[in-house]
Amino acid sequence: MSIALRCTATALSLALGALVMDASAQQVSGASGNRGNAMPAASVSVSPTQRGEMARQFVTKWGGYVQRVYNVPVRVWSQRMVSNFAAADAVNFRDALKRDTFEGAMAALSGSGHRLSDERVINKFATMKAGGPKVLGSLSGDLVYTPIQPCRILDTRNTAAGPIAGNSSRSFVSINQANFTAQGGSATDCGTLGLNATAVAVNLTAVFPTGAGYATVYPFGTTQPLAASVNYTAGAIVNNAIIAQIPNPLTTSDFTVYTFAESHYVADIVGYFAPPQATPLGCVTTFATQNIAGNLPFSFPIPACPSGYTVTGAGCRTPGLNEANWAINGLYRNGANIDTYCSGLNTTAGFITVEGTAQCCRVPGR
Repeated sequence: MSIALRCTATALSLALGALVMDASAQQVSGASGNRGNAMPAASVSVSPTQRGEMARQFVTKWGGYVQRVYNVPVRVWSQRMVSNFAAADAVNFRDALKRDTFEGAMAALSGSGHRLSDERVINKFATMKAGGPKVLGSLSGDLVYTPIQPCRILDTRNTAAGPIAGNSSRSFVSINQANFTAQGGSATDCGTLGLNATAVAVNLTAVFPTGAGYATVYPFGTTQPLAASVNYTAGAIVNNAIIAQIPNPLTTSDFTVYTFAESHYVADIVGYFAPPQATPLGCVTTFATQNIAGNLPFSFPIPACPSGYTVTGAGCRTPGLNEANWAINGLYRNGANIDTYCSGLNTTAGFITVEGTAQCCRVPGR
């Protein structure tokens, strides 16, 4: 490991620790601010120092890989990942540190690790044709759209650089910024801190172009395509809703705007596309108990699941050991159905208590 990488990882852990302590203080005190981006309760189950150390380990493990494979400077990538590290669920963070592939680690960090295992990534790499593009996993497929409150991320009228000159381009960021004032935009983070997005939905407006022409928005660091995002005439104010792909993992900028004629540009983010996050099942339990006399058989049902729930497991027990011979201990197939029963024989001469529990779950939603 290089000295530069160690220094970057150490500096990141210190910066992250301060960020987490500040976020935790705001949660406890109920301070005003962008509460929609407050860390979930599970995220504060580790101390700021521990979270900083976890971030240091993550950057140390994958910084060189990101720089070598994706050509993203490790310092740039790690700095833009600070908000992701601060917002990541602690369980997901620990899972990410155990992963053997970068793509699997990123999926675990964002909460979608169940959708992209290391084995799946490795198998995909192993089955690729020789000489084909070396793309591991999918940070750009199977995406979920999330709308957000429209927020201004760009307004060249409010910047020292001014309008974008004709037949030239300028690059901008769209997510993971504490504020967008450097681009003439909002003084807030626009609800984008901690995102692992692959595309953003943006309303782009050309303001007072000096001549007829068009603008093209495309991912930062890629070749400009032969396509138009906005077409305009001289002196017009023209708007268009576009989907702009952005690099994943994050790099220096997110998207580039090319303009044929000199013009000011305004952009409002209205949503983003990101890998899906894991959603925990909604589960409840049912319970039954009976007192059984000595040396007698017993058989009683565990109450069925509520409407809309499916049984996912069941079991029966006695408080003491070796008090029953079980015929059915929880689950019982009854034709095409799965029923829940406690059935067996009291092997003692006295009364015993038999308890049965079933777990019932459903996918959250309507």
